[in-house]
Amino acid sequence: MLILIAGPYRGGTNDDPKLIQQNLDKLEAVALPLFRKGHMPVIGEWLALPLLHLAGSKRIGDSVWDEIQYPVAHRLLEKCDAVLRLEGESKGADNDVRIAKEKGLKVYYNLEDIPNAE
Repeated sequence: MLILIAGPYRGGTNDDPKLIQQNLDKLEAVALPLFRKGHMPVIGEWLALPLLHLAGSKRIGDSVWDEIQYPVAHRLLEKCDAVLRLEGESKGADNDVRIAKEKGLKVYYNLEDIPNAE
C-alpha cells in the first residue's frame, strides 16, 4: 500500500524551526519500519518543501505556503491506499484523516496495526 504518514509538522511549534524539524523527524522515523512491512511510505512535506522553495515561499504561512503545503497532501490522498495518523495535535493531519475517511481509505493509528504486505 501507499501510505500517507500524517501527524504534527507545524503544530505545537510556534513556527520554531528546531521544533518543526523535530516533528518532521518523528514523521520520518516511521517511514523505514513502514517500508520494511512491505509498503511505500510518503510524507506530504517530502513533496511540499521542495515545491515551496521553488515557488519562492519566504516563511511558513505566507501565500505560497497556503497555495502548496496542504494541497500537496490532499493530492497525495488521491493516490494513497491508507493513512497512518501519528499522535499529536495537528489540524492538517486531522484534515487528512477526514478526507481519507470520506474517500473510504483505511486510517491506522498505530504502526503495529498495519499488516505486512503480502
